[in-house]
Amino acid sequence: MNVIIINGPNLNLLGKREVSIYGNISFDDYMKNLKSKFTSINLSYFQSNIEGEIINKLHETGFSYDCILLNAGGYTHTSVAIADAISSIDSDVIEIHISNIYSREEYRKKSLLSEKCKAVICGFGLDSYRLALESL
Repeated sequence: MNVIIINGPNLNLLGKREVSIYGNISFDDYMKNLKSKFTSINLSYFQSNIEGEIINKLHETGFSYDCILLNAGGYTHTSVAIADAISSIDSDVIEIHISNIYSREEYRKKSLLSEKCKAVICGFGLDSYRLALESL
């Protein structure tokens, strides 16, 4: 099974940024843990702060990967273009959020992506990614 995790803006700062919300573990360290736990999954990772690069990666992987775990960060609430890209591909997409977006600022409570995704997992910290992989 081929799965890619695509992380959006500011998620390259995990472990350093707002640790009270996002924790103190870098995503690179967490990714090593996921790969060791899910050895039967060919797991890859991509991160970009640029909306167009995220769309390009969805297009590139969205016809050959079994599943995409997408944490679009702030683009979740603003990007019609990413929602359209999800609609345009064949791969299942699971929307991921580290924090519970529904318990935060009002503008974070609306996702433009959710209705295009197979599922949404949020609020479990970095374990949101693990839970998505376990669901597969």
